[in-house]
Amino acid sequence: MKIDNNPLVEFVDVQKTYDGEELVVKNLNLKIMPGEFLTMLGPSGSGKTTCLMMIAGFEAPTHGKVMLGDIELNDVPPHKRGIGMVFQNYALFPHMSVFENLAFPLEVRKIGKNETEKKVMRALDMVELGQFGARRPAQLSGGQQQRVALARALVFEPDLVLMDEPLGALDKNLREQMQYEIKHIHENLGMTVVYVTHDQSEALTMSDRIAVFNDGVVQQLASPADLYERPENAFVAEFIGENNRLSGEVKSVDGSTCIVDVAGQPILALNVNGQKMGGSCILSLRPERITLNPELGRHPNIFDAKILELIYLGDHIRCRMSVCSNDNFIVKVPNTKLDLSLKEGGAVRVGWYTDDCRALEA
Repeated sequence: MKIDNNPLVEFVDVQKTYDGEELVVKNLNLKIMPGEFLTMLGPSGSGKTTCLMMIAGFEAPTHGKVMLGDIELNDVPPHKRGIGMVFQNYALFPHMSVFENLAFPLEVRKIGKNETEKKVMRALDMVELGQFGARRPAQLSGGQQQRVALARALVFEPDLVLMDEPLGALDKNLREQMQYEIKHIHENLGMTVVYVTHDQSEALTMSDRIAVFNDGVVQQLASPADLYERPENAFVAEFIGENNRLSGEVKSVDGSTCIVDVAGQPILALNVNGQKMGGSCILSLRPERITLNPELGRHPNIFDAKILELIYLGDHIRCRMSVCSNDNFIVKVPNTKLDLSLKEGGAVRVGWYTDDCRALEA
């Protein structure tokens, strides 16, 4: 992915309120670079869709400005921004054929008939619908309609494409297939994509960077791997992937590590947010980072556990345990490493490394 140093889209001190009192976007400063796939991820009401709509021109900032290159967008109407858009509900014209749906944005831009035909066929081939130009949207499946909506957003070759929950209406298998298709189209064309979703696995699959929103604020902006492996606060740790949370009090601090008392048990953890002695914190620990029946001396943290529930999930077994007085402690055991002696109600020991246990602000 080629990225130059000047952002294609930039939010500068942007605030947004609908009622004049409550800010749904708070002091947002965000740079989106040319050619990148940036996902705005967060729960409902976190401000992510509002930010997308401000780029599109369907909402205006209450304060601050949105830039596209060196152009301030605040007063540019949506149809003059030259941005492609894909919505969850497809927004196709039902009375037009697939070909006519794709030709429409080109006709609006006064592109000649021959050039329009070439561009439409190229876009349809890109989404593997070259034979479907004569059909109406109602004659297509949901996945095919979503492909048409994607092709229509790409047909006039915009530098920027906005996608608002575009796969939300599709079933699981089709959604996963479309994730890879959109990712590959993005890689092949090199346009900039800003994608909105509340589905964290979708964000992890597709993105170069993810901005995690909550309560109108970007909690963390990072690559998928960094967000998952190195969450900066308890919200991000909880929202991205599955996570064990243990509440405790910091008993001592030694450089980058600290010892946290959880229900009377000392746990050695990575001191992420500069925890101070005597302060409260949340320990974050991924279920797949935990070892059952660890060898003594290999893991600095080893504790007794009671197995409360075993759930078979094909490629792994999900074990719910009681650890350090927490009855919802989850361990994921790969199917290939399953110990047949594990039984509900049985006792086992669990262990983990210091680097996998992150002390975050409470």
